[in-house]
Amino acid sequence: MHIKWLFPLLFLLVVTPAMSQYKTLHDFSARTITGEILDFSTLKGKKVLIVNTATECSLTPQFKKMQELYDEYGACNFEIIAFPSNDFGSQEPGTNEQILEFCTQKYDVGFFLMEKISIKGDDMHPVYKWLTSSEENGTLDAKVIWNFQKFLIDEEGQVIESLSPITGPQNRRIIEWLQE
Repeated sequence: MHIKWLFPLLFLLVVTPAMSQYKTLHDFSARTITGEILDFSTLKGKKVLIVNTATECSLTPQFKKMQELYDEYGACNFEIIAFPSNDFGSQEPGTNEQILEFCTQKYDVGFFLMEKISIKGDDMHPVYKWLTSSEENGTLDAKVIWNFQKFLIDEEGQVIESLSPITGPQNRRIIEWLQE
């Protein structure tokens, strides 16, 4: 009679620790482009769009669309986090100061701009290690293929989806996700 409880108990003992081994966005922090530490646990309850950016890329005009998206949905528990990177085509050669000046003057960016990082290779930033590895995020493996690749993160800090660089910030998939 007590054996019928054995399987569910064993299942919980095996599965629960495995489920809790995965990190969420809220376990990380990173430095903003002006040098402050942003603790991502402050984003609990918000949907987050993470994008690797470059100011000399043919996709750079997406900054304008990202700002428009942020203007429309930013007050509704939504944040955008942009990570400048020089990893693709050396299209982000500038310093943090130059990147900030470009993004604020040309696109009036009001969302989070982070310090310039590596998103591939041996010095990959921990956030990107987490974003791209199912062993760390528990959801998906994703290779960042170019500047402006997008990651959708839910309110609990879980990776939901990776979208190609050519997917515009106001793509129907992103809008539907924001409206869910």
